[in-house]
Amino acid sequence: MKNTSNNPQRGQAIVLGASIGGLMVARALSNHFDSVTIIEKDKVERQPSTRKGQAHTRHLHGLLPGGLNAMLHYFPDLQDALAAHGANVCDFAKDMVWYTYGGYRQRFDMNLIGATMSRPLLEHLVRERVLATPNIELMDNTAVKSLIASDDQQRVKGVHIELAELGKSMDLHADLVVDVTGRGSRSAQWLRDLGFEAPETSEVKVNVSYATRVYKRDLNDPRSSNWMLYTPQAPQEMHFAGMFPIEGDRWIMTVGGWHGANAGNDEAAFMDFLRKLPMQEYYDIVSKSEPLSDIMTYKFPHSLRRHYEKLQRFPLGYLVLGDAVCSFNPTYGQGMTSASMQAIELDKMLGANIADEKLALTFFARIAKIIDIPWQMAVGEDFRYPATEGPKPAGVDFINKYISRVHRATLKDPVVCDAFLRVMSLLKAPTSLFHPKILWRVMWAG
Repeated sequence: MKNTSNNPQRGQAIVLGASIGGLMVARALSNHFDSVTIIEKDKVERQPSTRKGQAHTRHLHGLLPGGLNAMLHYFPDLQDALAAHGANVCDFAKDMVWYTYGGYRQRFDMNLIGATMSRPLLEHLVRERVLATPNIELMDNTAVKSLIASDDQQRVKGVHIELAELGKSMDLHADLVVDVTGRGSRSAQWLRDLGFEAPETSEVKVNVSYATRVYKRDLNDPRSSNWMLYTPQAPQEMHFAGMFPIEGDRWIMTVGGWHGANAGNDEAAFMDFLRKLPMQEYYDIVSKSEPLSDIMTYKFPHSLRRHYEKLQRFPLGYLVLGDAVCSFNPTYGQGMTSASMQAIELDKMLGANIADEKLALTFFARIAKIIDIPWQMAVGEDFRYPATEGPKPAGVDFINKYISRVHRATLKDPVVCDAFLRVMSLLKAPTSLFHPKILWRVMWAG
């Protein structure tokens, strides 16, 4: 693929991490660099599979309309490919069965498409399309040991890597290095090593834990194409549950809760948990379905945000993106969508030929606006629980009171439900829920 930039320095780019965020960044960079190399510490199979460093991929995942739209920007055939591989591509609102605040949200034709599938399938389909791009290559089973910097320590010029299979180390040089390695990112320490400040961090402790099991799906059941969700009325309720149809005629069922309210990891406790949920569809379906996996557990102690947007200095030739900047409570399902939107923003900025010395700080300021929305939504919901710890956004209690009324209104009013789902999908800002038309309907419904 021809370099579309007029900047002669844009020869080689390196992306650290081959998960969804890293793949999307690599595809964005391929529009502006002669070659892009993705470096992944784990072995990558050219088929749907969970890597060693991806424990969370075995659990419930869905692709919000905002995330699907972002991916279709680069891969127009992805929706058809998902459907062809057995994923559930659906009308987001028409096919939902979502119980919350004592009732079911209104179902209606929304004309927005979402998808439910296993995370390994989605990542495989995206990865194959990325690696089919002529100027992108993948180096897997390769560990990044450190950054390579200029003599004055002001520019990142590449990475020092260790190739596990060959048992040797080497330097790989680049004009731009982008860290998309997730919440375990070492960028903060690498910045200190170069004499730069590390970003401030915000941690919101939620102590979320959950358990997942996969079941055979009966295609004759009229509910077999519905995605089902139960979210609690906090703080009285602390549990959540989701069951999505995925490829291979399977259900994936995840249940859990906040602050230690979990389902356990044995079958008796798991089934007892389902039996006690106010949404009876889960127990009804699961009790008649064949289990296809063990019960898998996962713990998420806290949401984490690194405030790169507050830094005044940053090395040239280096960026950080995705979960390496902000890792949200996964129960809200916004991480893949946020990372994809950040990749598109980077693509736009590179296309605008922003000066090298301004690129990083401008980029962090712009993606902070993308991150603000899901962060405020997730943290706001989490602070409904008194046990949640961390920096609490100003006015969150007042906003939560109104959002509680929004939740109740969605049970009756499809217009309010439409507005809420667009915010949840990162297609609209939360302020849209305060539009006079929506505000009036929320108050009337209450």
